[in-house]
Amino acid sequence: MDYKTIIYKVDGYIATITLNRPDRLNAYNNEVLGELMDAIDQVRKDDEVRVLILTGAGRGFCAGGDISGFKDASKPHPALESLMDMREGYHQLALSLSRLDKPAIAAINGVAVGGGLNMALMCDFRIASDRARLGDGSLRFGFLPDDGGTYFLPRYLGIEKALELILTAELVDAQEALRIGLVGRVVPHDELEKAALELARKLAEGPPIAQRLAKRALYKQLNMELPSSLEDLALAAQILSHTEDREEGRKAFREKRKPQYKGR
Repeated sequence: MDYKTIIYKVDGYIATITLNRPDRLNAYNNEVLGELMDAIDQVRKDDEVRVLILTGAGRGFCAGGDISGFKDASKPHPALESLMDMREGYHQLALSLSRLDKPAIAAINGVAVGGGLNMALMCDFRIASDRARLGDGSLRFGFLPDDGGTYFLPRYLGIEKALELILTAELVDAQEALRIGLVGRVVPHDELEKAALELARKLAEGPPIAQRLAKRALYKQLNMELPSSLEDLALAAQILSHTEDREEGRKAFREKRKPQYKGR
C-alpha cells in the first residue's frame, strides 16, 4: 500500500512507522488513522518484523486530532455520528496498537498531546527527546479525553497526577514527564533515533515467540488473580518447550555463545 500520511519502513527485524504531516505537527485525521491501522496490521502479520518504532516527522510526535480536517468542524456533530466516528476511528487504532504482541517503542521527537500522547502510552517503551512536551489539552476546548486518556494516564501516573494533568490541561516538558512516569527515558534531541534503534536492536535479538507470550502475559495479568495467572504461564511454557528457539537458548548457554533466535 502506498501511504500518503505516514512512512512505513522495514530494516531487518525492525519496522518504523513515521507520522508524516509535519506541517500539522502530525495531528491525525481519518486518513492517518486508516493508514496507521493498516501499517500496524502489516507489523502484526510479518513474522520477520520483531519490533516496532513509532515516531513523527518534523517538530511533533503527534498533536492529537486535526479538527481542521473534520467536516463542519465549527458545528457540533450529531451524537450518533460522533460516537461512530470515534468507535470506527481512533478507538480502533487504540485497540489495534494495544493488542500488538510485538514490542513497540515510541520515539517522542516533539509535542505529544491528547491522542498523540495516548499513542505513545499504547507503546511498551517511551523514549523522549529533550525537546518533547506532553499532556492532554482536551479541557481547554471544553471537551474530555475521549481517546483513552482516562484509561492510560491513571495507570502510569496514579489517579491524582492523572487528574492534575487532565483537569489543568497543562503540558509538561520531557524532564517532568520522566519524573512523573509518562516516559521511561529522555535523551538529547539529536540522539533520539539512535537511542530508539539501539533498544529496538537489543529487543530484536531476543526470542520472538517468548517475547510475544511474555508481553501478552504481562498486560493480561494486570487484571487477573494469581491462580489464573499461573495457569496461563504453565500453558505458555508448554508452547515454548516445543520451539526451536528454546533448544537454541539451551545450546547457546552450554556453548557459551550468543543465541541466534529464528522465531520457530
